[in-house]
Amino acid sequence: MIHSYLSCCVVLEASALECLAQEVFPLLCLFLLRGLVFDTMYGNLLKVDSHGNILLCAHGFTFLKGSEIQTYYPNRFIQRDNTDRFYILNTLFNLAETYLYACLVDFFSSCTRYINKLKGYRHGDLFMSFRSMFQDVRDAMDYVHDTGSLKEKTLKNLEKYVIKDPRLPLLLSRMKEVAKVFLATNSDYSYTEAIMTYLFDFPHGPKPGTPKRPWRSFFDLVVVDTRKPLFFAEGTVLRQVDTTTGKLRIGTYTGDLQHGTIYSGGSSDIVCELLGVKGKDILYVGDHIFGDILKSKKKQGWKTYLVVPELAKELQVWSEKNYLFEELKTLDVFLADLYKDLDSGSTELPDISAIQNRIKKLTHCMDMGYGKMGSLLRCGSRQTLFASQLMRYADLYASSCLNLLYYPFSYLFRAPPVLMPHESTMDLLPLDFPVSEKSVANHVLRLTDAKRKIVEQDTDSNDED
Repeated sequence: MIHSYLSCCVVLEASALECLAQEVFPLLCLFLLRGLVFDTMYGNLLKVDSHGNILLCAHGFTFLKGSEIQTYYPNRFIQRDNTDRFYILNTLFNLAETYLYACLVDFFSSCTRYINKLKGYRHGDLFMSFRSMFQDVRDAMDYVHDTGSLKEKTLKNLEKYVIKDPRLPLLLSRMKEVAKVFLATNSDYSYTEAIMTYLFDFPHGPKPGTPKRPWRSFFDLVVVDTRKPLFFAEGTVLRQVDTTTGKLRIGTYTGDLQHGTIYSGGSSDIVCELLGVKGKDILYVGDHIFGDILKSKKKQGWKTYLVVPELAKELQVWSEKNYLFEELKTLDVFLADLYKDLDSGSTELPDISAIQNRIKKLTHCMDMGYGKMGSLLRCGSRQTLFASQLMRYADLYASSCLNLLYYPFSYLFRAPPVLMPHESTMDLLPLDFPVSEKSVANHVLRLTDAKRKIVEQDTDSNDED
């Protein structure tokens, strides 16, 4: 739906808009994912790791090969902190926006009326840069949200766009029995009221046989119009909402928490004050990696729970393809084994081309299981930028907040202990050899004959391919 609105809002020549509407593009679900980076200079969609190394590059719907990527990025690396040029598309809303970038670039690249240039397209005396195209789409995105047209369309067909789950009232009722529960949303009161009323519209209460309850009874505090991420910094004026008219009451609210009252604006500091808690006492659940998770963690030190809806598919594909990852790990050990008897004085170079080709083939096979752009979280054995942000700022993550139903609220969530690279080699050292006399890197575990045969068979079959 949002893609259709964006397409209509982007300013294009009438004939170009008509051609664009008639063009057949790949399905969104097969091609794109979150976490990509749009290069406003060259119009490329990039999949990068946490350091800015390019894992994948697409121009429209055309995937570029290694030599083509180096034409644009000789070092296969980007300065992702250069936000004037590189725009990170991390949110669920960005999916439609990302898809439209790909559609526009693909359309103009293949249109005979336009001449392809390095930084845009020329048609007679007119030049359209990728940066101006990007800004048009961004402006259209802001227009769709600011005018409220997207919300109006959503409210007209809630059954189509909003997923109801009877487990939600049950989870919140259980949480409210042992803790304080609050809702902080950027949406206004009228939209929040409509969505929440629909989500809690069941013939019974949290459990069958219990009386039906209004949605506000499940929360100790409700705050709308929070304007996150500003909410986690200085915030805005806290005001009360007149639930009869939906309008804000005059003046700044400075009193204690009033149950059943809807508030507007405020800040994370005010929420802590009203609830009588410290930042570390809060587990904050959100689906926006920047506006919800990163800012609440960095500014307030809140415990964070990131909702990643794509995780359901990621887990399904991983269960089917994880044997490929195990083979990648085996190849890494085999590579180390080839170098075990060499040092800085060695002139002999082992031939690792077959192993490198096999690694590329395995990585590609894994990625294709997720879609044309691969996994949201990895590319072979390397984590994506989105995955690194998730690991850094989210204390917990899951496909839904409803996963909390299946844990006692006293459960102690702990990250599994992870060895650093130098620590993971210690158990590989011979017991009769001092660490200080030889580099740890030269003491890697030898492959068993069985593993060696498996790898040799795989590399042989790859040569035949």
